[in-house]
Amino acid sequence: MNKQLIGLDRVGMTYEAASGPVEALAGISLSVGAGEFVSLVGPSGCGKSTLLRIVAGLRPATTGTVTVAGQEVRAPIPDIGMVFQAPILLKWRSILQNVLLPAELAGKDPGKLHARALQLLGMAGLEGFGEKLPRELSGGMQQRAALCRALLLDPPLLLMDEPFGALDAMTRDDMALELLRIWGERDLAQSARKTVLFVTHSIPEAVFLSDRVVVMTPRPGRIAADLRIDLPRPRTVELRASEAFGRYSLEIFRALTGRTVGAAGTA
Repeated sequence: MNKQLIGLDRVGMTYEAASGPVEALAGISLSVGAGEFVSLVGPSGCGKSTLLRIVAGLRPATTGTVTVAGQEVRAPIPDIGMVFQAPILLKWRSILQNVLLPAELAGKDPGKLHARALQLLGMAGLEGFGEKLPRELSGGMQQRAALCRALLLDPPLLLMDEPFGALDAMTRDDMALELLRIWGERDLAQSARKTVLFVTHSIPEAVFLSDRVVVMTPRPGRIAADLRIDLPRPRTVELRASEAFGRYSLEIFRALTGRTVGAAGTA
């Protein structure tokens, strides 16, 4: 594995609810190397999204330590790109203006990043759509624009919280391939790629995208398995039909459920 970019050491999270304290995460220790694509899968409510926010510095952990690029995370960190399930584009701004928003928020001159924004839109198949409003684009195109926005300031780390969960199956597959292309799967050595921590409920999506898949338990979220996905890159649609792809998917299913496929009473 490349040099560590993210380090989690016995991270726990407990929050207060009306009915009393709720333990969301317990004893999470995880290392993610620079340039790795790591997916988190687990049942709803297991703390996957909470873990992303802790890594980003948007929510403090109750116990344990978090480091990014060797520095302990104690506040929101600037050198990340975040992509959520909904594109969250400002409806009154053009697509280009939405992509340039991080520059404004960071106090940078958007004009100096205009060419980069157009380049990203071109890479994402949105050339010529920069002056359109979000409502004029499909859901998949809006999510491409959100990805461009996250990449504008060239962050070394991308945190993605079910970014394709609201899309139809065909668009979701297209977006997975698009993400791998923008990530640099075909053209860049692993050391030059961005590090991606990706939350999903989809086992096939996790296997298709990832170098590693981290399986989490029901709340309080713990790590049940950390599986390396040794499939060739670049990944292709045809790979989904391979025996190895099915074997990894089954292994993750078993880690998630503790069940054996085909056994009585199982799905």
